[in-house]
Amino acid sequence: MYFSAVFLLVALGTRSATWASILTASLYVFMVMFRFPPVPDEQARRVLRPGRAPSAGVAVVAHRGGSHDAPENTLAAIREAGRNGATAVELDLSFTADGVPVLMHDETVDRTTNGSGTLNRLQFVQLRRMDASARHRLNGRFSGEKVPTLQEAVEESIRQQLTIFFDVRGQPDQMRQTDPGVVTALTHRPWRLSRFADGTQRALSSWQQLWSGFLDVLLDWAHHHLLWKLCGVSAILVHKDVVSLDYVQFWADRGVEVLGWTVNTAVEKDFYQNLLKIGYITDSLLEDCDPQY
Repeated sequence: MYFSAVFLLVALGTRSATWASILTASLYVFMVMFRFPPVPDEQARRVLRPGRAPSAGVAVVAHRGGSHDAPENTLAAIREAGRNGATAVELDLSFTADGVPVLMHDETVDRTTNGSGTLNRLQFVQLRRMDASARHRLNGRFSGEKVPTLQEAVEESIRQQLTIFFDVRGQPDQMRQTDPGVVTALTHRPWRLSRFADGTQRALSSWQQLWSGFLDVLLDWAHHHLLWKLCGVSAILVHKDVVSLDYVQFWADRGVEVLGWTVNTAVEKDFYQNLLKIGYITDSLLEDCDPQY
């Protein structure tokens, strides 16, 4: 159906059935040659529907390790997530100037540590001197916590029996190329180009607002009809405000799991566990809190 729509659009635009056929066929060949096949359903289910989940196999994923309960992207956060009942942790993977893989969400270290600078311009030895708890609300309890390496984070997650959801901040396109067997997902938030994460409109000119809105519609269509198939993903991580039973069913019909983010209140968690029956990502396993953007 989608290829037929492409053919009609190109034919109407070019008034040439030949060019419409060539372009549509080229798109089809591209999809066949370069798409990644999804991993087997059983393998994906072990990650997305963990057996140790407390509520009917619903995954409870601690966002950045649980950034409200402990300093984000630290070993302390991973330990707290394990103690507090998470089934998985979502961690941000970045790289230092000397190529060491570490946990860090931002491009700079300013927001989360007592240091300053752009991460990919800092040597690992410089990063290691910083206190990763310095800006956290519970910094007294977690004082001296370090920015961990990838290996340290994986080892701690294994000790806590937690599945890891990695958000690769650099070169994410290489994940399936490096390991075709890895379970992957797309992250999507509608209107991300024209609005900030809290929903407020970006300060743009009228023309820029119109253009960014058009690109948002195009990006939304691509996520739901093209990118998921091209990338061979097993799940889509979607902003909690757009998730519904119909939305979950849309993806279930395509063999794709849905997880919502960021689900931070008891009412929302009950909705996900008992009505939607899908996994969710949260900043806190202990109490209601504001989202950590």
